[in-house]
Amino acid sequence: MRKLLMLFAAALILHSSCVHALNQDSLWVRENYIKKEVYIPMRDGVKLFTSIYMPKDKSEKHPILMSRTPYSCAPYGEDNFLPFWRSHFKKYLDEGYIIVMQDVRGRWMSEGNFVDVRPFQPEKKGKKDIDEASDTYDAIDWLVKNLESNNGNVGIMGISYPGFYSTMAALSGHPALKAVSPQAPVTDWFIGDDFHHNGAFFITDAFAFYTSFGKPRPKPTTVGPTGFDFKNMDNYDFYLRTGAVKNFTKLMGDSIAFWKDLVAHPNLDNWWKARNVRQFLTDVKPATLVVGGLFDAEDCFGAWNTYKAIEKQSARTNNRIVMGPWYHGQWSSIVNDGSSLGNVRFESATSTWYQDNIEVPFFNYHLKGKGADSIAEATIFFTGENKWRKLPTWPLAGVQTQPIYLQANGKLNFSKPQAASSFTGYVSDPSKPVPYTEDVHFNRTITYMTDDQRFASRRPDVAVFETDVLTEDVTVAGPLVAKLIASTSGTDADFVVKLIDVFPNDFKYQQDAPSDHRRVPSATYPMGGYQMLVRGEIMRGKYRGSFEKPVPFTPDMPTAVNFSIPDVAHTFKKGHKIMVQVQSSWFPLVDRNPQVFTDIYTCDDKDFRKADIRIYHDAQHPSHIELPVIK
Repeated sequence: MRKLLMLFAAALILHSSCVHALNQDSLWVRENYIKKEVYIPMRDGVKLFTSIYMPKDKSEKHPILMSRTPYSCAPYGEDNFLPFWRSHFKKYLDEGYIIVMQDVRGRWMSEGNFVDVRPFQPEKKGKKDIDEASDTYDAIDWLVKNLESNNGNVGIMGISYPGFYSTMAALSGHPALKAVSPQAPVTDWFIGDDFHHNGAFFITDAFAFYTSFGKPRPKPTTVGPTGFDFKNMDNYDFYLRTGAVKNFTKLMGDSIAFWKDLVAHPNLDNWWKARNVRQFLTDVKPATLVVGGLFDAEDCFGAWNTYKAIEKQSARTNNRIVMGPWYHGQWSSIVNDGSSLGNVRFESATSTWYQDNIEVPFFNYHLKGKGADSIAEATIFFTGENKWRKLPTWPLAGVQTQPIYLQANGKLNFSKPQAASSFTGYVSDPSKPVPYTEDVHFNRTITYMTDDQRFASRRPDVAVFETDVLTEDVTVAGPLVAKLIASTSGTDADFVVKLIDVFPNDFKYQQDAPSDHRRVPSATYPMGGYQMLVRGEIMRGKYRGSFEKPVPFTPDMPTAVNFSIPDVAHTFKKGHKIMVQVQSSWFPLVDRNPQVFTDIYTCDDKDFRKADIRIYHDAQHPSHIELPVIK
């Protein structure tokens, strides 16, 4: 995983044409702010390194906006400023906020030992019982008592891993903490975020990330770890040639603690459950704004499900959600303004709109008493129709669950199949897995979640089902549920289900529309017949009954494989088609299933087998996808 928001990196990129403005803004920041670096003591005596940017203006008291990060609060040195002028954070400086960045326990310049997604301790009995919530409490307490000219109100925000620390902050209970914004928060690393989806191992993100991030840091440092020397820039080729997961473990070495834990806990056990923050989201005190991207390749699950957990378990919390058409962290960018992603356009600068109309007003209201509390319960961008909807609930009341059925001859419709016996079969070959994108590339792409799926629909190991041309719009809003009846000649298999919007053959964007600086400008990409991925998800078949206790398939026996797919908000326009693709590999996004029932983390290259997969679609075995349709 390549986190795009290491220290808000995605927010701090500026196009070269803005250099002159950057110089002016840089000068303004240095004329109006000072920087302090302090060590803040925690209750157990460990001290956390903290950078504080304070307004020189003493005519009024200022709110504190904080982010806690494992990615470093560099640059270090009181004369070295974060380039806030390159990000939407400049808006907070204009408002006179005190900006605080803190290296979390055990990372970079902070003392102590780092623990990945450190479990929350609901009952702390002494000063040695610490977690990220207690560290946040202690940091806030020191800030409000020691920073001159602060107004006693604190907000915390963070994207991705810092989003996890923001969720933990919401559990701190400090009375000065008035507003929290977990953005694309790491939430559940076994069920839906980053490294696993429904038990399937997202090996590209995990290996690329932990070969660097996971290296031990014996003592505080300003020097970051080195990454792995891949030598092969072809992502697909490298992961295929390396082979089974145990070979990656050898490359990783024995010093990466989290990788060893991950391999030692192949199923959903108490170790993983302790790291699922959702279970603790009760009695949340501060106002909460959960933010995420509809096409976030890393933590789309986390945003939807953090919001839902607070709604269910902390009903009195002032809790809101915003989901836009964004990749991981795109909403914080001032360069990639959210008007497009990959080849798909959204007709407006959605990131800029969010910054000006949602995020800054949210913190201004709760920390400065400025403006009104007018943000909708759910502000959701519906792709396809390309419009924001301000909704009173999410999922939206009145949504009807409508099954769309797989049919013989590649058909797809809303009528239950009537055939006595019908299936679509393919051979799943682990030596030639289905790629997740047609590109030859190195890093996992940020655009695959809207990519054109025509490359996959042409493969014999992908089952394709398509409706007739739609005669009216179909809008889906909420979680999907895949209900397949499938069989395998092996004893395990993965199932990838993709919901796709097929554009009309004569569709094209206006030629003068701005491109997104891809290798092929959007203005020239052939959009006629484009197969836009709306949502894709994988299920490791052995977990179909229980994530705690996997069970093998009985070879060639039709078996129910049901699984949830993260929420969507999309309108299939009249004149388009709806497509569903089913396949049994998604490589190298996800590790290959050997298609025999085994511990995939320790199996050998010789254990991988071809398998005959059947997806049934007849009267007794009506495979379908449950769509949440707005009528």
